[in-house]
Amino acid sequence: MAQSLADLTSAGARRTLRFFPESSQAEREELRATARELLDTHGEKVLTGLRPVERVMWYLASEGRAEDLVEVVRGQRRDPGGFLVAGTRRPRLVLPALRGLALPERITALERRDLPMTAQLTSVEWRGDDLVWSGYAFVANLPRPSGRIGRFAVLKHGKTGRLIKLRLRRTRNEQATVASGQALHCYDQTGFEVVVSARRLRELAGRGAGQWFLHIGIPGPGGIHTSRVRQRDAGTAGHNQVRHLADGSRLVVGFAKDAVSITVQQPPVEVESCTVVDGELLLVARARSGAEAPTAVSVVAGDTGLESPLTPLSDPSGSPDAFRRYRAVFPLDRLAANDPSGIKSRPFKVALKGADGKDREALLAEDFTTGRHGLAPGRELAVHRDERGRLVLATRPVRPIVDAMTVTAAGELVIEGTYPGEETARKKVILRHGVRLEEKELPVELADGRFRVRVEPEAAPQVDGPALPLCPGRWYLFFRDADAWDKSRDVPVTLRPEQVGELPLGFSGPQRDGGQRRSFAVDRREFDRIFIEPERLLGPDEHGAYRQRILREEYFQEQRKLPLRDSVLYLSLGGKQFSDSPRFVYEELVRRGVEVEHIWTQDAGLPEMPAEARVAAWGSREWYEALARSRYVVVNTVIGDWFVTRPGQRAVQTWHGTPLKKIGADLLGSPKSSPAYIASLPHSYRQFDFVVSPNAYTTEIMSRAYFIEGGMFESGYPRNDVFYAADREERAARVRERLGLPEGKKVVLYAPTWREDQRHASKLYKLDLRIDLAAAQAELGDDHVLLFRKHPKVHGSVPGAGRGFVWDVTRYPDIADLYLVADVLITDYSSALFDFAHSDKPMLFFTYDLEHYRDTLRGLYFDFTTRAPGPLLKTSEELVKALRGIDAVEAEYREKYAQFKKDFCEPGDGLATARVVDRMLADGPHAAASTDG
Repeated sequence: MAQSLADLTSAGARRTLRFFPESSQAEREELRATARELLDTHGEKVLTGLRPVERVMWYLASEGRAEDLVEVVRGQRRDPGGFLVAGTRRPRLVLPALRGLALPERITALERRDLPMTAQLTSVEWRGDDLVWSGYAFVANLPRPSGRIGRFAVLKHGKTGRLIKLRLRRTRNEQATVASGQALHCYDQTGFEVVVSARRLRELAGRGAGQWFLHIGIPGPGGIHTSRVRQRDAGTAGHNQVRHLADGSRLVVGFAKDAVSITVQQPPVEVESCTVVDGELLLVARARSGAEAPTAVSVVAGDTGLESPLTPLSDPSGSPDAFRRYRAVFPLDRLAANDPSGIKSRPFKVALKGADGKDREALLAEDFTTGRHGLAPGRELAVHRDERGRLVLATRPVRPIVDAMTVTAAGELVIEGTYPGEETARKKVILRHGVRLEEKELPVELADGRFRVRVEPEAAPQVDGPALPLCPGRWYLFFRDADAWDKSRDVPVTLRPEQVGELPLGFSGPQRDGGQRRSFAVDRREFDRIFIEPERLLGPDEHGAYRQRILREEYFQEQRKLPLRDSVLYLSLGGKQFSDSPRFVYEELVRRGVEVEHIWTQDAGLPEMPAEARVAAWGSREWYEALARSRYVVVNTVIGDWFVTRPGQRAVQTWHGTPLKKIGADLLGSPKSSPAYIASLPHSYRQFDFVVSPNAYTTEIMSRAYFIEGGMFESGYPRNDVFYAADREERAARVRERLGLPEGKKVVLYAPTWREDQRHASKLYKLDLRIDLAAAQAELGDDHVLLFRKHPKVHGSVPGAGRGFVWDVTRYPDIADLYLVADVLITDYSSALFDFAHSDKPMLFFTYDLEHYRDTLRGLYFDFTTRAPGPLLKTSEELVKALRGIDAVEAEYREKYAQFKKDFCEPGDGLATARVVDRMLADGPHAAASTDG
């Protein structure tokens, strides 16, 4: 087997190629030698398995064509994998920004594997008795088909290969362009609609049992590209549907091997009912006239296996279409024997046994009704069905099952259903985001074995903190014990199987500020798990890499030619918060009465924003217009290397922390460093009129690490003025009241940083929780509360939140307010420690991974073990002990704390915001407001 290039090259060589524009001359020469040796030894066949542009890159490296390779790598950063295709019979690659690049045909020639096809289903619906499939299909880097033949659709038999041509209508589908992930091409016109008429469906049934797969064909360079159509993970395009025909055939419209298919079934026997009567499970099956009846029914779960003979219930009526009915009986106590406790479910495999001893699927009749039957307290036997119409039996915890959903005129979603059992009276309802893992706690009414949940999608209450809108993504419903510590015993809310066809349910939410209404949908995955999904924040003309490129390169540039407006655009942590120094600049401008419009950037998490300001979604057309035309731009992170200020525009970079962990160019050589990002820093920081620094220590580090050429403004951080404000006690009282903190208890704030090596499968960062919160509550709960503030990059639910000791304050707008109510701060390597030092209140450092973080992961600027203004603690037990003895800790570290403040908290006079605003307004049209007067 031929070795791939990845097997034959070192990680260092591949990294040099990836960051070739930033590489040294020695690295370039080493890469050239490596590439040349590979091709001389193994021939150009070693490039065969690479993607087309990678072939070009390795070829250029072997030829020593450094300037060309630099341009190719930069082009791929703008649009990974993107290129143009020239030629019809013999297609070849053309790079859009390097059309004149001289390359041999053997390198640019494109084979079929170089032009992969995507065919994706997006919805399935029935128009009367006609089946309608909708989706999109495209060949990568070929946004338009070529040749005289149009796109086509066929059904292909899984065994015989026989083809049946179907009607295909081309449609517009913006999801295709977004899903491509490309910035170069627009695939909007690659949508399709395929209709399978009722007549055609009857024809398929008449051909007998079998499986037919949907294929889409697209003409393109080198011939016809075809592909099976793939399913989604949710909604109608992600689940099988069973359709019963008049002749007794069943059509399973769905999926097999991840591909769209129609399976024709002609079952001689179906299960008609399955009920519990007098402690017995009675299963009734019916056999068609002339069909061989099964002899028994088996029910198996692990080591538990039961079998019951099928005994006749009645004689045929004499009609040729009459059914013969049979009954099987299972004692309920034997089915429930060895039933697991708690939240575990035990599914049974149900099979009909023929005279030949073979098992057959227990397919359900069209009028079969599901049900449930109580077992031990908190447990039930579910008589269920799966998406392919097969009988499913399971013992499980009593489950809330939705049977009604309505939307009020005000846009409130009302979900109702059954939830029997005495223990359900002590339940609460949790709405959890499927990716962010953020939780809301919804009001629920429980009475007479039924529940009613009201979802206000623009003001969903949090476990701790203010009600906020549901951000885009899927929100799942769970019931949880009122005294549960965490989510481990949550019970999912599911939909009654007979009603899955009612989804998706679309509705408009309540009217938002500005008069707009967002759209929402209730849909499902895993057959009956329902979720609520708000529409995405960006519109169809704004979403995805392609449209973002158009907005940056065209719309933003057009807006830059229009006159500046007297407005301020604020951006805090990429739009994640109304917080930090930009917030204090905003409040100072409002206090002074400066006549400007205030525009706050908001990301897809929909954080709380000031009601008096205009809000623009990050990446929206409105946001690009504000960025291009606002006279002032105030940010605490970089905007992007595409951003360039214009004459008359003032851009202020307040940044967001004193660095303990290494940043910027100082990360070069570490595993997490990106030479490309580091190389972009001089241009990025050149756009700012000034960069705010909190202290002399930060000025020296940031000037070097970020290549800041224009100097820094060592004003102190505006956000730290809160510690010196005359009304700080009144502010603290308002924060306490808003959070509902109990009087007389010591407030501990835990604010750790994130770990680059702790990620979910979704690539978001995990909550690396090492505090034993249950033990901490047992020891400290009588006289302490713990405010848990996750880093904005970290996603995960906090155990114990809402139980009186742990308060999840992650979604509280600004940590500066939390500093005011905190008596103690627990942190690790977060810059929070430098800010909180202004308070003179004690700090503890939970540095359980100090050696790994310092020596491997990130690196620190100074010896934290000798300069930290509080103890470095390794275990949860040590942390709790230190909190209990905080007065002694404070006394022990008083001198170190004082020195730390001298090193990192000057200037610290409460006037940083005034200095920053004065400088921002100086010599401009609002200079008259640049002093307090």
